Amino acid sequence: MTTQVFQLNNEISVTQEQLDHWNERLSTLTAQDIIRWAIVTFPHLFQTTAFGLTGLATIDMLSKISNSGTEPAVPLIFIDTLHHFPQTLELLEDVEQRYYKPKGQSVSVYKPQGCATEKEFAGKYGDFLWETDDDKYDFLVKVEPAHRAYKDLQVTAVFTGRRKSQGGARSNLKFVELDEVNRIIKINPLANWDFNQVQSYIRENNVPYNQLLDLGYRSVGDYHSTQPVQEGEDERSGRWKGKAKTECGIHETSRFAQYLKQTE
Repeated sequence: MTTQVFQLNNEISVTQEQLDHWNERLSTLTAQDIIRWAIVTFPHLFQTTAFGLTGLATIDMLSKISNSGTEPAVPLIFIDTLHHFPQTLELLEDVEQRYYKPKGQSVSVYKPQGCATEKEFAGKYGDFLWETDDDKYDFLVKVEPAHRAYKDLQVTAVFTGRRKSQGGARSNLKFVELDEVNRIIKINPLANWDFNQVQSYIRENNVPYNQLLDLGYRSVGDYHSTQPVQEGEDERSGRWKGKAKTECGIHETSRFAQYLKQTE
């Protein structure tokens, strides 16, 4: 039987057998051990986050691992949709100052192509694009900037903050996934953690977090599509309230493959 080979960035290739083997073995490891494995396994390794609790816990774990040696922190990518809450952007500054500036690094921030502000974006694409053409909005503010970041920075693999307990399509999440469109590996070291475990880690390690969580929010995205979560609701139920939608597109890249080809 012919083994399927996937080509990643930087002339790196993986097979389905490798992916299956990694996921089987990683299921027996702690989140910290999965992070250590990824560091020694993948060159051009990054983390991408919108500063949810899981991403913040991963940042803190990475800092403790890197501080045990002389290597710099794993570089961080933040997609600025131009529609974040002010609290999220304040958290970006706090995280950069605490974890990256001491290492002589900064967070790589990517915005929608050709736009620096929300006003510029509205002038180019119209007001309330997320209501008139939700897919186009997701592509412009999230999918394309992420794709551009992976290409510009020559990314091979990224840590993400997704977990199975977040529900929806994430219920079947694996520790290691292939993103064929972006030609990268996605690693989900805290895939088996639940919200309470992540929150406990944040508190016990004094990790900075989005202050909106103290106001009933659990998953924070763009200001126009994020609401507090009611008692007993899933933690991501405050995202896109009243819609069947559960993902913004960054982790459903194949849905936008035809649009990405037009940007090449």
